[in-house]
Amino acid sequence: MGLGMSLFIAVSLAMDAFAVSLGVGTSGKSPSRRSKFRLAFHFGVFQSLMTVLGWYVGSTIAGLIENFDHWIALILLSYVGIKMIRSGLHQDLESFEGDPSRGKSLVILSVATSIDALAVGLSMAMLDLPVFFPALLIGIVTLVLSAIGITAGTRLGEKFGKRMEIVGGVILIAIGLRILFTHLLA
Repeated sequence: MGLGMSLFIAVSLAMDAFAVSLGVGTSGKSPSRRSKFRLAFHFGVFQSLMTVLGWYVGSTIAGLIENFDHWIALILLSYVGIKMIRSGLHQDLESFEGDPSRGKSLVILSVATSIDALAVGLSMAMLDLPVFFPALLIGIVTLVLSAIGITAGTRLGEKFGKRMEIVGGVILIAIGLRILFTHLLA
């Protein structure tokens, strides 16, 4: 697989992580540079590792996962999205109990945004394509776009307040629905 195709795939996979980062940024719960980097770094690592994992697993498990992976992504993203919407509608609620770049929230968001990378890795294995350079590129592009997304989301959240949490929550649910419909209509 050439550089152009690898870059195209990397950007395509990173768009979900970018949108989720934008939504998380609106919550204002990742104020420090360290927490922003931690979130972007984990998104990049999960995208990269899930690509490699999908490649290693190959076609052995593809049939088992493809029947429900889109439902998992929808449930995880909707769970976080609904929490963000509720928080935006009620001043006394918080969308994240703490910093979303730590703990359960970080794992949920990282897995939800990287399920498509697992499918890409599976496809690469079935086509007998090498995985390590594309996986590295996928991780780097995801890290960079996620960092941009969380920074932009933070600025939007500072400017428009809790209303942006509603927008962020809707974005997360929309991403989950897009993943679901893409798989169901494919």
